[in-house]
Amino acid sequence: MTPALPPSVQAVQALPCVPDILSVMAEMTGLRFVCVAHVTPTSWTTCAVLDQLDFGLQPGDPLDVSTTLCDTVRQADATIVIDHVSQDDLFKDHPCPRQYGFESYISIPIYDVSGAFFGTLCGLDPRPLRLSDAKTVKSLELFAQLISKQLEAERRHADRISELSDEKTTALLREQFIAVLGHDIRTPLSSILHGAQILQQRGGDATMLTIARTIQRSGQRIGRMIDDVLDFARGRLGGGIALEREPVDDLADALAQTVLECQSEHPRRTIVSDIAIPGTVWCNRDRVTQVLSNLLTNALRYGAAGTPVHVAAQVEDGTFRLAVANQGETIAQEKLGKLFQPYWRDDGHPQRGLGLGLYIASEIAHAHGGGLQVLSRDGHTVFTYTAPAGLR
Repeated sequence: MTPALPPSVQAVQALPCVPDILSVMAEMTGLRFVCVAHVTPTSWTTCAVLDQLDFGLQPGDPLDVSTTLCDTVRQADATIVIDHVSQDDLFKDHPCPRQYGFESYISIPIYDVSGAFFGTLCGLDPRPLRLSDAKTVKSLELFAQLISKQLEAERRHADRISELSDEKTTALLREQFIAVLGHDIRTPLSSILHGAQILQQRGGDATMLTIARTIQRSGQRIGRMIDDVLDFARGRLGGGIALEREPVDDLADALAQTVLECQSEHPRRTIVSDIAIPGTVWCNRDRVTQVLSNLLTNALRYGAAGTPVHVAAQVEDGTFRLAVANQGETIAQEKLGKLFQPYWRDDGHPQRGLGLGLYIASEIAHAHGGGLQVLSRDGHTVFTYTAPAGLR
């Protein structure tokens, strides 16, 4: 029988934001090992981890705290940032980097509900990485603050489960914090994307161009993740995603372009499209193409490899209909209603992305006065977006 995880680990595991924070942190910095650890004077325990280095730690696993720099963070109550251990006068001879084999490292304090030191948000990598940029450090410190706030919110919720008004207030504060966090991340991200674009324009050898394209793709992925988190926050705070509709004459072209972009990101998959939209559709073009992008991404991720994904868009009887279908495992009936819930995770599949794409697509459909439905049977799954076309 698997022993129960320590309460500190369970507390962090209960926070839905933590996997997303670790994912965005790894994308932002290039660190291939990031984790949340509970740190005391006598112990260091893994609470949550994203490990691309096969470091081997799982939630609940300990380290000798005296061998870690997190203990130094606890004692100093301050962040530690190292870009390149071998060139760092303070840490180049420290035994910790030699023991764990890293060149770049960051560790940021996390506090519990009482304001006491709880642990750290930390990461490391065998490669030197530029971590000490002020905007990067500020963004990661905001991540640590968000975890602290989440720990506080969850503890208060557990202590005052009957006080529904307090629970609602805490949820609103949490989502407001997510929205602010997304804006703070955008500034350094814009610099990263601009730099990658300049590198590609200047040319250079094949290796440099490959690196620049990788940076750009990673930055664009982070940007999409930020957009999803902000849409989630706006939807919860404002009672739905706000949008402005207008007459759109080129919706078919915009949807076709979205299909091409998804096809270029998945060159080994086949997308078959049938897009026929006569006249003008009253909608928000960017949001409708976002729905298609989210649905296509979902179908390409979870559809059976080697089978085509089908896209159909048309207007019938004053209703705009957009459908995306794929073959693969049939989704159980009891799970269908949960697909549009934010952060919902199917235990039978590994989680990829933030888990917000279908929720946001559904919210966009509602904002257009329509809906998003799913049907799955006999190995065939189809998501259908419908909304009034308002043809003129």
